[in-house]
Amino acid sequence: MKAQHEGEPVALWLNSLGIAAFVLDYRVAPHRYPAGLLDARRAMRYLRHTADTWHISKDRIGVLGFSAGGHLASCVGTVTSHLESPVVDAIEEEDYLPNAMILCYPVISFVEHGHLGSAINLLGDNPPEAERLSLSTHRLVTEKTPPTFLWHTADDAVVPVENSLMFAAALSKHRVPFALHVFPQGPHGMSLATNDSQVSLWTGACATWLRELGF
Repeated sequence: MKAQHEGEPVALWLNSLGIAAFVLDYRVAPHRYPAGLLDARRAMRYLRHTADTWHISKDRIGVLGFSAGGHLASCVGTVTSHLESPVVDAIEEEDYLPNAMILCYPVISFVEHGHLGSAINLLGDNPPEAERLSLSTHRLVTEKTPPTFLWHTADDAVVPVENSLMFAAALSKHRVPFALHVFPQGPHGMSLATNDSQVSLWTGACATWLRELGF
C-alpha cells in the first residue's frame, strides 16, 4: 500500500475489527522487480518471527493491497520461484506465504487487460512478453494459493475489472476458496469508499469473510 488513503485508514479499519495491522513501505520505481516482492516476503517472515512480541498468531497473517499494491500482494501468494534474499538470518527461515489475501481493484495481468504502467515500473521500459507473462499472477495460481477476497468496480477506467475476474477464475479452477465482489460503478482508487453507499459495503463483506477464516 503506497497511497496515503490506502495505508493508515485501512490499518485503523482493521484495528476496529480487532485485527493487528502493519503498513509496509516497500521499494518502488526506480527499483525493479524483485525488490518490492523481497520487501513483502521479508515483512511476512519478520511478523511470523516476532509474532509473540506482537501477540499475533503465526498462522493468521494475511496480506492486503490496492491497485499496484494488490499486484504485489498477489505476488506474495503466488510467486513461488526462489529469489535470493539479501539477508541470511533466522527470520529468513520463516514461511512468507500469507494465510489470506485481500486484493482491492488489483493489477493482476501485464498482458491481457493488463496495466502497462505497472509492468514498466516493475520491469523497465518495453518489458518482453515473457517477463510480463511471468508476473501476470492469475497464471501462477495453484491449489496452494491462499484464500482470497477480491473487489473491483465494473467501470474502473484505470485497472479493468477483468483483472479481478481472471484471478477469481484461476482460484475457482484450482478450488481455492475466494470471495469476489464487483460493484456496478466507481472510480479507481476508492480505498474504504466511505463516501459511496454501495462500494463501501466491501468492508462489511470483508470483515465477515475474515471472521469466517478465524481472523
